[in-house]
Amino acid sequence: MVKIKGLKYFNLEPVNLQVEDSECIGLTGPSGSGKSLFLRALADLDEYRGSVLLNDINCREFKPPEWRKQVGLLPAESPWWFDTVGEHFNHIERSWFERLGFDKTVTGWQVSQLSSGEKQRLALLRLLANRPKVLLLDEPSSNLDEEFTQAVENLLNDYKQQTRASLIWVSHDTRQLERVASSIYCIKENKMIRGQGCK
Repeated sequence: MVKIKGLKYFNLEPVNLQVEDSECIGLTGPSGSGKSLFLRALADLDEYRGSVLLNDINCREFKPPEWRKQVGLLPAESPWWFDTVGEHFNHIERSWFERLGFDKTVTGWQVSQLSSGEKQRLALLRLLANRPKVLLLDEPSSNLDEEFTQAVENLLNDYKQQTRASLIWVSHDTRQLERVASSIYCIKENKMIRGQGCK
């Protein structure tokens, strides 16, 4: 469970939010409204005021690398440091790779030859390999076709149920958020609003 208390960042009014174990909440809003910055603040990558707690332990009590392992951010465009896919993984869940359309040869693939959709699916798998307790997902299927979008949604739902992880899912696609999230928030006029205020 993640608790957000009086979180102040960017130009938004303070945010108070709680995401339970095995819960996914959706976040939408216009481009430039601060959705990605919100996720970066939760991942302790950008400065903020207020507090973020994981299972009632404040972020400030964690060393930054440990926090970011447990509160994992999937940015809209993930960085790649090594030449081959396999060098980015300490552990491979074969079934996860298969579910997202990859066979066992993928570990030898050159990153420079990957399509944007392949990079997006592999970045998600790289994040899940750390077994985070909280997933901060910034448009996790924006480069994917309908088939792989469904595969990503199914995999994340299974991960949520199996690990009791909390998910915050950012998307411009409100139909997707209606499928994956128990509640939807939007950023509007410098406020984070739940439900009907998003219309």
